[in-house]
Amino acid sequence: MSEQKFRTEEFRVDGEELLAKIKKLIHEGNIRRVIIKDKDGKTILEIPMTLGVVGALIAPQLAAVGAIAALVTEATVVVEKNEAP
Repeated sequence: MSEQKFRTEEFRVDGEELLAKIKKLIHEGNIRRVIIKDKDGKTILEIPMTLGVVGALIAPQLAAVGAIAALVTEATVVVEKNEAP
C-alpha cells in the first residue's frame, strides 16, 4: 500500500479576491484541502476536498468564504495538492 503524498502552496490575496481565488483553485482540481488564514496566520476556515465534491456540495463552503472575504482585508490561502503518482 503506497502512501499518498501532497504538497502545499500558499497565496496571499486581498479580501475581495478571496472567493475568486478559491473557485479557481477548486476548478483546477487535484486539491486535498484548502485553509484560509487571516493576516496574523490564524486559521479562519479549513475546507477538506474529498473526491467528487462538486456543485451543490461545495456551495455552503463557498458561501462561508464569501462571508469571510467581506470581513478580512488580507488573507493567506494554503492549498494542499495531491502529488501525481
